[in-house]
Amino acid sequence: MNIHEYQAKELLQKFGVATPRGKVASTPDEAEQIARELGDVDLVVKAQIHAGGRGKGTFINGFKGGVHLCKSPVEARELASKMLGQTLVTHQTGPAGRVVNKVLVAESAEIAREIYFAILLDRATAAPVVVASTEGGVEIETVAARSPEKIIRESIDPLAGLQSFQMRKLAKQLAFDLAQLKAASKLFDGLFRTFIALDCSMVEVNPLVVTIKGEVLALDAKFNFDDNALYRHPDIAAMRDIAEEDPREVEASKHGLNYIGLDGNIACLVNGAGLAMATMDIIKFYGGNPANFLDVGGGATEEQVTEAFKILIADENVKA
Repeated sequence: MNIHEYQAKELLQKFGVATPRGKVASTPDEAEQIARELGDVDLVVKAQIHAGGRGKGTFINGFKGGVHLCKSPVEARELASKMLGQTLVTHQTGPAGRVVNKVLVAESAEIAREIYFAILLDRATAAPVVVASTEGGVEIETVAARSPEKIIRESIDPLAGLQSFQMRKLAKQLAFDLAQLKAASKLFDGLFRTFIALDCSMVEVNPLVVTIKGEVLALDAKFNFDDNALYRHPDIAAMRDIAEEDPREVEASKHGLNYIGLDGNIACLVNGAGLAMATMDIIKFYGGNPANFLDVGGGATEEQVTEAFKILIADENVKA
């Protein structure tokens, strides 16, 4: 399950992770009011969708960019009015784009430099791992392709947790100066405690910034959660925004089905994830294109199989 940036920041703040002040707005009036509450500061208005590349995206109405700086509540209102209810297209949304239903109005930061910092679940070691880079503000995949030597990895013992010496080591590798060491270590510790306490599979801060004043802030954050652990976190489950998800996947989840929509025209209904993947590989090998991944599981009921077929035949692209 994914959540919005504003929700991610609310969670981080509970664990002592420093983030810029801000609130979410659903209307231009709310955006203006939030801007007034923040006081006489420079502001940023950010479209809230489950996709990256918002700043470089384009709205179908022609308005450029889902992230804009401004200096007054009136400007914040104008920007919100151009974003709310409009469809934003980025390189991650596909040509259909995503409708913006909320915007985050926050205090903008005077950035001295940007850093990438994430905690992931390393499936090879079944343990958390820190992936970081001094090249923040761009996608980590781009850094990996262009400058792989700039990517830092630090494995974390799942029992001992992230240790103080590891935080100091990371801070040094990421070129924090001595005056910023305490703030950086506190942020790293807060991110790890968030990762563990909320059963995350990923906590990504990009960018983590150092401001001109020397502050260390999580400027943008993304979370992925272990869906199998959501029963322990009803407050997190309540953050789900089904408007951001594929309607077919939403319907499948209601019936305990594992479904992922694809672009092909051959539907797949399989009992077992491994067999489902193998089936999709065979279809591709012989020149076809699977329309979906659908694992009904080994203990599927008659009702689940019936609902699975309904989801498959409801897809207009399915021909077989």
